[in-house]
Parts: sequence; structure tokens; C-alpha cells
Amino acid sequence: MNYLSRRCKSILPYTAGEQPQDKSYVKLNTNECPYPPSPEVEKTIKEFDAGRLRLYPDPENKKLVSAIAARHGVSPENVFVGNGSDEVLCMCFPAFFDENDTVAYADVTYSFYKVWAHMYDVKSKKIPLDDEFKLLASDYLSMDGVKGIIICNPNAPTGTALSRLDLLKIVETNPDKIVIVDEAYGEFASASVSNRINDYPNLLVVKTFSKAYALAGARCGYALGNKALIDGLKLVKNSMNSYTVNALTEAIVIAALSDKKYYAGVIDKINAQREETADALRELGFEVLPSSSNFIFAKHKVLSGSEIYFQLKENGVLVRHFKGDRISDFVRITIGTHEEMKTLVSEIKKIIKH
Repeated sequence: MNYLSRRCKSILPYTAGEQPQDKSYVKLNTNECPYPPSPEVEKTIKEFDAGRLRLYPDPENKKLVSAIAARHGVSPENVFVGNGSDEVLCMCFPAFFDENDTVAYADVTYSFYKVWAHMYDVKSKKIPLDDEFKLLASDYLSMDGVKGIIICNPNAPTGTALSRLDLLKIVETNPDKIVIVDEAYGEFASASVSNRINDYPNLLVVKTFSKAYALAGARCGYALGNKALIDGLKLVKNSMNSYTVNALTEAIVIAALSDKKYYAGVIDKINAQREETADALRELGFEVLPSSSNFIFAKHKVLSGSEIYFQLKENGVLVRHFKGDRISDFVRITIGTHEEMKTLVSEIKKIIKH
């Protein structure tokens, strides 16, 4: 007898970036930060009282919420925290959508959105990016027949970004719909709308500490929005799990938030290395989409995306290849250190010559 639910039997889960253990790789496939967290994080871990782990963490994570609120200049009531931004985004579906509601998002974007929609029996309306893989604000103005909109900005896997003005135009023209802006890569761009949450009751901004803050292994993300939206997320969270952020993670994220100067330097290095790598790849015959993130999306004029992926992996360099209809010729390349990117370019040159 098959004891699985109808939903479980039919769903196609999200596929995370591979984490092979067979040998050492230059790992440029999951958009992790190539640099370590702030020294303040390491100090906090060393000084953390392990005895605290016998106790449950604060279910409201008041200290962490207050630190995030202070960083963004909002009230703690405007902040919701969770075990990574994926968990926060997942909770948005039962919080804001009923069965058979419709959510709109781009046809080429973070592929977890369609998984969550399926999980909660929410219909998807996919809006095509244009021929240059840009999201057009005009496609999202005064949308009929949808309950909400999700926009990943900068977008993944393309790296392209919508301007702050265009984002707010979408929010303004859809006052009866929730607009969720996924800013997982927002620190690498200059288009965040997180400072406008109190101006728009339908705007929810979701962010993470996994990328720019180099804390992917700690698992912490958060949402910023008006109190009604945040309270909705809290209702869902407390119907699933009272303790989504553990005590050690809370402590190290607070430490990371205290070192703004360090992370500004990290972001500057990644952005500079991104542009240098993009230029190098263009010289080798690649089309590289303009990126405002910590990765680039590129395709070669001759070699297929799968060929580049497999040959790089064979030579110890991991990048991400997707099989979607419009993007199968592309590879997504995380920006690593200067030496890692030199290795990438060197290996690509060998592939092209071969």
C-alpha cells in the first residue's frame, strides 16, 4: 500500500545545487560567498556558551529581530525571521494564498516558486522575460486574476535587476495584491525597496544572510513588511514550528550585523570580480547577461551549456547548468575569489582550444 498523500506523490521537488564529495572542487555552483564571515562571527562562535544549547531558543528571537529592525530603520513588528529565506518564502504561500488562488512570477526565475505553489495548490501564472532576459514592469501593472506577485530582484538565475522605480510602480498599481520581492541578492545591487515597506501595505521584502553575509551554513532569512503581513507569517510559523532559528545562529547573525564595514568590503570585492570575469568571458566568445548579483549567467557562441558544465566538472570546477527551454545553453557561474575565477577562465580556455 502506498501511504503517501496525493500532493506528495505528484510534486516535483526543487533540486538544490550539487555538493559532491568525491574530490576537491573550485565550487562556483551555489552562489555561496567566497570569503569567510566577519571576524566578529568567529569570535562569537568561540565565546558561545555551549550550555545554552540544552535550552530552547527564544521562539520570538527578540534580540535578532531588534538587530535586523535597527539595521533597516523599522520597528521590530515589521520583521519576521526564519530558517533561511527559503523557509520564509515557503511560509508566504499558506499565509497569503488560498487553494486555487493564482500567483504570478517570471518564466525564468527561482524555480522553488513553482514547487511551493504546487505544494499549496496555488495556481501559477508565468510571465515571460523579454528576449534579453529582462523582466518588464509593464507586464505586471494592474494584473487581473492573480492574488499576488513574486519578483526575485536581482533575478536568479539571470542576475538581471529591475530598478527601484519600476518595482514600486508594480506595487502601486496592484494595491489589492501582495507583492513579494525576493532580495536574496539585494546587497549586490542598488534596487532594494526594503525602505518602503511602511509606505505600501501590500509590499513584503524577503532577504537572507546566506549570500553577502557568508552564512549559508547558519540558515537564517527574514521578511520586512507591515505588521499585518508579519503577523500572518507568525501565525503560519507558530502552526508549524515554534523554534525556527536556533540560539547559535541568532548569536552569529547579530554579530555579523554589527560589522557593516567588513561586509561592505566583501561586496565590493565580489562586484569588482564579477565585472572582471564577465569581461574575460566575453573575450572568449561568451554572451554574458548584465548582472547585479554575485553570479553571472553566460552562454558560449559554439559550446553548449551542458558541454561546458560537464567538462569543467571533469576538470575540478563546478558551475550550475539548468535544462529549461530558454536557458539550456547557459551556465550560471558564482563569483569566487580572484584565484578561483582565474582557474575558471583558464579551464574554459582549455575547453575552447580542445
